[in-house]
Amino acid sequence: MTEKTGTFLVTEADAESAILRDVETGQIHTLSEHDDYERLDVVGATLEAEPPMEVVWTVVEESYRRTVELVDSDLSPTQQAMEIAESQSAGELERVERAGTGEIHVLSVPPAQVDDAVEDVLADEETIARAARVGAVRVEVRSDADAGVLNVRYLPD
Repeated sequence: MTEKTGTFLVTEADAESAILRDVETGQIHTLSEHDDYERLDVVGATLEAEPPMEVVWTVVEESYRRTVELVDSDLSPTQQAMEIAESQSAGELERVERAGTGEIHVLSVPPAQVDDAVEDVLADEETIARAARVGAVRVEVRSDADAGVLNVRYLPD
């Protein structure tokens, strides 16, 4: 039987089944049953394909399950983010590794579109998948509408 160990994002869940997406590869796994998974849960687990066709999976072992907190912060972007944004054109993104765990993104957008960009980042399922990939449990979005800057911070515990 085929086994797969990884970090998965629950993209769909109902009483009978759930769909998990591997956050590293994007591979989709349909579970025949699950233990109360909810959409957008992040699950570290080992899955096993069910015979004979191996198209449905079962959770063999779950190492962790968590949700990622998404925050629209009232705080301004950090000094570092503002300095990075100064050299960017609208539409550009720069990723910066955090000391330890996590990641920081600096996005430059037209000032009139900052509020929409913040909403887009917080509503995007991929924001949670990225948080899962970098080991973050909290995503904090800071913005400055006048400067056209978004500072997306993927933070650990």
